[in-house]
Amino acid sequence: MHRRTNGYTLYELLVTTALIAVLLAVGIPSFASIAARQRQAAEINALFHAIHVARKESIMRRKVVSLCPSHDGLGCANSTDWSSGWLMFEDSDRDSPPTVDAGEPVLQRHAVASDIIIRANRRSFTLRATFLRATNGTFIVCDRGSRIPAKGLVISYTGRPRVALSRTSGKPYSCAH
Repeated sequence: MHRRTNGYTLYELLVTTALIAVLLAVGIPSFASIAARQRQAAEINALFHAIHVARKESIMRRKVVSLCPSHDGLGCANSTDWSSGWLMFEDSDRDSPPTVDAGEPVLQRHAVASDIIIRANRRSFTLRATFLRATNGTFIVCDRGSRIPAKGLVISYTGRPRVALSRTSGKPYSCAH
């Protein structure tokens, strides 16, 4: 009498394990780039929204509203590195470069994800009521692991942001100094 046992053979286990290893080897790097792309998009969207809010607040308040990089969430950093985060505040005294002074309300604080690098060609961006020009410039948003290409957020003189994949010259953006 021949008895049948339930289970898997060694050959079946080896083939299944090899197949899983191949799928993981192909899938994990692409998952990492998807996650990096999502973090980059989240930070670009946060900046995009902050520029729109600052523009709207400057019009509604009839005051200057400034954005500046901040390492501690309390004051402006003297840097073009926005990777720690930023502040949006009503710049009542219109100082240059903008600093958060007593009596100037902070309208928004933002901390940047640790996997993202944000550089700008300005230490601050100032948005004014519609009859005055805003500070124009560019933010460059990169992944620390260089898994995805950098993107730019270009701010026009009117305070309108747009996302760009390359400079006007056609060269790609880069966070390397």
